[in-house]
Amino acid sequence: MADERKVFEFEEVAKHNVTKDCWIIIAGKVYDVTPFMDEHPGGDEVLLAVTGKDATADFEDIGHSDSAREMMEKYHIGQIDASTIPAKRTYVTPQQAPHNVDKDNDFLIKILQFLVPIMILGLAFGIRQYTKSE
Repeated sequence: MADERKVFEFEEVAKHNVTKDCWIIIAGKVYDVTPFMDEHPGGDEVLLAVTGKDATADFEDIGHSDSAREMMEKYHIGQIDASTIPAKRTYVTPQQAPHNVDKDNDFLIKILQFLVPIMILGLAFGIRQYTKSE
């Protein structure tokens, strides 16, 4: 089955650098990790950070388990043409996932859930003190 896999040029692989379309190069093999982005234990940012370069050193530095290495095979789509890999890579900032506005709204709601009851108690206490002194 390995003989049927395609040989990709570096420039083609480097174009796939977003969450919805992410390819990485490890040990001369090209992997389409798009379906794995949400499942990766380190998060999608880790995978996006190694797009557009040979990620072999990054992969080996982490010390992935044997089961992780076996899991990679289902994402293997081809080989990289080693002659197309640039000698020195220019830094390309990874595409970041869009900022989640819902998290800001959740924070605001939690603050209000805390402050509103305190303000009501303060108002009730103030009214009681004002009416009691008469």
